Amino acid sequence: MYGKKVKLRFFFIVLILTILALSIYLVLKSLEENVVYFQSPSEIKNVAEFKETKIRIGGMVKKNSVSINMNEINFIITDFKNEINVIYSGAVPNLFEEGKGVVAEGFLKDRNFFMASKILAKHDENYMPPEVKAALEEK
Repeated sequence: MYGKKVKLRFFFIVLILTILALSIYLVLKSLEENVVYFQSPSEIKNVAEFKETKIRIGGMVKKNSVSINMNEINFIITDFKNEINVIYSGAVPNLFEEGKGVVAEGFLKDRNFFMASKILAKHDENYMPPEVKAALEEK
């Protein structure tokens, strides 16, 4: 039927395709565990049940909603349809301010209350750190 060379060539092609498929599967499986997407307040409100797992909530910091107590910061994240109250203890990034984008990572206590463990301020592609901007202006 087929010669020895054809059978050997077919075997190597099948072996290479199997190894390639296995490596792609392993890469995608490892990325699945490490990638964390943020959810909007509307998505949180529409979830039938929520788990006690760490999630990220993203949206805009509502204007006139930031209040700073002793070592706590309370603010509201909104997507202009729904809102979630957030409490965070710790230092906030320099880009954190009212009317700007923010992603908070932490635990959802109920559909209206979020306990943040980390705050990530978002910026657009035009953002330039103040130090770099000052250095460019000097030149």
